Amino acid sequence: MSSLENSDSEGELNPETHKKSLEKLKKIDPDFYNFLEENDENLLNFDVDEGEESDKESDNENEDDTVHKPGPITGDSDESDFEAEDAKPVKGRVTLKMVEQWQTDLQSEDKIKLSTLTSVIKAFNAAMVRVTSEDGASKGEYKVEGSSVFNAVIQMCVLYLPGAIKKYLGMEQSGKDPQKCKHFVKIKSYLVAYLNDLLKLLSGVSSENILTVLLKHLHQMSNYVACFTRIAKQSLKKLIILWSTGDETVRVLAFLCILRITRNQQTALLDIVLKAMYMTYVRNSKFVSPTTWPGINFMRRSLVEMFSLDLNVSYQHVFLYVRQLAIHLRNAIVVQKIENRQAVYNWQYINSLHLWADLVSATSNKPQLQPLVYPLVMVIMNTIKLVPTHQYYPLRFHCVEILITLSKETNTFIPILPFLVEILSFDFNKKHKKVSMKPLDFNCILRLAKSQMMENGFKDAVIERLYGLLLEYMANESHSIAFPDLSLLAVIQLKNFLKTCSITNYTKKLRQLLEKIEENSKFIERERAKITFNLNDEKIITAWETSIKTKGTPLLAFFENWNKINRIQKRKKISKNDELAGELPVIKRAKIKESEQVAIPEKKGPLVLFPSDSEDDKEHFKLDQDESEAPKKEKKLKKKAPKKKKAVEEKKDKKKTMVEIEDTIDKADIVQDLSVNDW
Repeated sequence: MSSLENSDSEGELNPETHKKSLEKLKKIDPDFYNFLEENDENLLNFDVDEGEESDKESDNENEDDTVHKPGPITGDSDESDFEAEDAKPVKGRVTLKMVEQWQTDLQSEDKIKLSTLTSVIKAFNAAMVRVTSEDGASKGEYKVEGSSVFNAVIQMCVLYLPGAIKKYLGMEQSGKDPQKCKHFVKIKSYLVAYLNDLLKLLSGVSSENILTVLLKHLHQMSNYVACFTRIAKQSLKKLIILWSTGDETVRVLAFLCILRITRNQQTALLDIVLKAMYMTYVRNSKFVSPTTWPGINFMRRSLVEMFSLDLNVSYQHVFLYVRQLAIHLRNAIVVQKIENRQAVYNWQYINSLHLWADLVSATSNKPQLQPLVYPLVMVIMNTIKLVPTHQYYPLRFHCVEILITLSKETNTFIPILPFLVEILSFDFNKKHKKVSMKPLDFNCILRLAKSQMMENGFKDAVIERLYGLLLEYMANESHSIAFPDLSLLAVIQLKNFLKTCSITNYTKKLRQLLEKIEENSKFIERERAKITFNLNDEKIITAWETSIKTKGTPLLAFFENWNKINRIQKRKKISKNDELAGELPVIKRAKIKESEQVAIPEKKGPLVLFPSDSEDDKEHFKLDQDESEAPKKEKKLKKKAPKKKKAVEEKKDKKKTMVEIEDTIDKADIVQDLSVNDW
């Protein structure tokens, strides 16, 4: 072995000495030699020629003697040593320290580096791969492991990335288009990747709180979403679903994102968005109930805002959809079948009429949509006339409400009165077969069942709704110079109703309405007697009516007072205060000392209106009736004093629990802005 060491130390490879050393090894340690024979035959079968050839090659190629050339591998390799040539090596795991460093870099007052933004976006992608991929393995530069790191990466991107991108592009002061910034080309590909990952995360979340945070973040990134048409369409598709089906806060945030993305790329996206939102509105307004009604109202108001962005583009859509409604109505009139009537008498049809009436009313100061007022009014009026039976009075009331709104907002005369006074011809004296404890609410009904028409609540609801609509319509026309002539039909029908109807509750309400209408007619007649101008001059008549409206009419003042009370009652119904009323009243009683309890029976006075169920209060009540038994009762009061203390303590505990419940309710209603506290 010494010869081997000498040859190695000198850096020479001598085959003869090597063979001699192997022979000595065979004699000295035969077991080790047998082991070499079994496992490494190349070491024992060392050829002299190979050594010389290797020396020559090394001299010719000027290679270093220390370079090792491995021979053929005969044994099996370990799996851990194997690496695929195509697999990209993972740069490293993301740690909380790395996230903290990135946060400080994103918040720095100096210039934001592109490398910081790219690293953050790649880390976000690694976090998304962990959630979306089946195996959770990242193929990028970073790898996110653990829920704490995942949460930290998402929080960092949501809170600090939008401001850093804006600072990098130089958009802090000037609100210009991101595409016009000189550094936009450098970050464009990374923005596309980040927005795609953000949409994936938004699609996979169902929690309202997390959706709220992500939608606020998407609203901040809307300027960049609008730069890429494909991503904008994908995001709008998802946002429209949230706008129509999400909770209240989610709906509002989704609409704000839709509005911002659409306005930034209005020419390319407005047509698509208007069509998609309208079809979604119709699809989700099929069933109306007290729970779905607020969501349908919100969708309608937000759709009016979207259609108001460009009325020239909106006219084509509105004209097409009103024409479709007219075609359905014509088919129902011509072909008298149940299927055709059901195509008109449904909530989708009525809610579409509501939408277009609100849109035309909201844009009455602009001329683009005003030509659609007449066809829309004709569709609504013929919808009422399609099946003018008592069963469809709720649908009639809905249509009349739409017509009143149109008439008021567009300042157009619409003959609505005949549809209301026709209801007075119904026989209200007919005895009902059923007694209903709850009044009917027509807000969420289009058609009445036969069993509902037999109840007394049906007639009560009809009179109540008829009274409100007549009052509203006549109040809107109360400043008109032709009011005495307009109201003549209503006055005649109301007088006939009062003569024939024998139910006091109905006649009392409508007699009051008749008196107010006649009072307003006399007021207009007195004002008309002072007129000196020609009645053919429309401008002067308009100015006169405006002055009368500004001055105020008796009927309008009465309607405003009635409307305030009616709104309060509606709010009570929505909030269900009547159901909670039994729990709200609490009688506060002062503490009664033991020394004062003896003196109570000696006092004389009126009886307590609301005596409690406690035994000591019953004793007080008996003492007021019979003062002769006072000495006997004093002993009982002294014995029962501890029970009084227990009752007071129980009341205190109840008050504490009520306060705690109210505090939790108040806190739950608060919607906080996007901040670190959202985590």
